[in-house]
Amino acid sequence: MEADKVLKQVNEIFKEVLDNENILLKKDTVADDVDGWDSLTHIQLVITIEKYFGIRFISHEIRSWNNVGEMISSICSKI
Repeated sequence: MEADKVLKQVNEIFKEVLDNENILLKKDTVADDVDGWDSLTHIQLVITIEKYFGIRFISHEIRSWNNVGEMISSICSKI
């Protein structure tokens, strides 16, 4: 699956989990750029992404993400 398509799907997940229709993720987006994206919602986001794509991340992968682009790369490598 193309990274741009995955980014669009992840953006929709963020909108739903964070209850904010104004979110527009880019590959260089970090948690500080998105209102409501804190450590608790990060867990919710990861779980929702795992369920949506039918994948699982190990904690090392999740901790290694510095931005949305790295998250997207991890998703793409698993699907």
